[in-house]
Amino acid sequence: MITALVHPIEKFVRSERLPHIWCSGCGMGMIFNAFAKAIEELNIDPKKVVIVSGIGCSGRASGYWAYDGFHTTHGRPIPFAMGLKLARPDLHVVVISGDGDLLAIGGNHFIHAARRNVDILVILVNNFNYGMTGGQVGPTTPEGVRTTTTPYGNYTEPPFNAVWLAAASGAVYVARWTVYHLRNLTESIKTAFQMKGFRVIEVISTCPTDFGRRNALPDPLDNLRYLKENAVYVKNPDPREADIVWGKKFIIGEFVKIEGKESFDDRIRRLIEIAQKELRRSDLQ
Repeated sequence: MITALVHPIEKFVRSERLPHIWCSGCGMGMIFNAFAKAIEELNIDPKKVVIVSGIGCSGRASGYWAYDGFHTTHGRPIPFAMGLKLARPDLHVVVISGDGDLLAIGGNHFIHAARRNVDILVILVNNFNYGMTGGQVGPTTPEGVRTTTTPYGNYTEPPFNAVWLAAASGAVYVARWTVYHLRNLTESIKTAFQMKGFRVIEVISTCPTDFGRRNALPDPLDNLRYLKENAVYVKNPDPREADIVWGKKFIIGEFVKIEGKESFDDRIRRLIEIAQKELRRSDLQ
């Protein structure tokens, strides 16, 4: 008797859309795996989870997810997610998108959603370049590295420290992991699911096709080995020290964890109550 082999997370995937478009060695498959495991281990109904994604390699996350999702315009997944959460507060709304989508064209939405403490989880996939459109320099590209638009090295575009940006803007949960540290990433996603407010998990991902081959890491295993050798876990690290300098050690871990901060949707509901009281008072007069 032959038993058909079933992938552990197949029930979370639109198998009719496979094979996927991601390159061999891309970190997106590993991130998707960690995400699905977190939902399964928390026993969350996947039909209560909505993935919103923007443009870029990670934009296909919403298309491969077997339940509800939105593939939005470039830089706009956060405002889409914000509107969805306000309309359906019962849902777990998750943005999965790239560093270029969220921190370049979508940077304004990112910082103001953090300031407002919008109740969404953002998984920021950082592969240091615009991988889908040819490997151009992006907002998190480390100084000195090569991209298609910085063939002699990036010496003109200082990168964002995404962790510090999120923390300084008001996020209640900020963490950073890599696709090598999948168990930590899974546990971090589980932690974030159980919190309320604007939560950000930066995932340092692999891109051997574009970023890797221009920076002496053309093999997927070389990419993972780089992350293994240079990522250093620190307990309760300072977000200001989370800069990534290529070729040097960088910090991973949980940087911010704040419980009980009023969320944007809570403020909206409080405003509605105030407005209703004012209207009733004016009617009595």
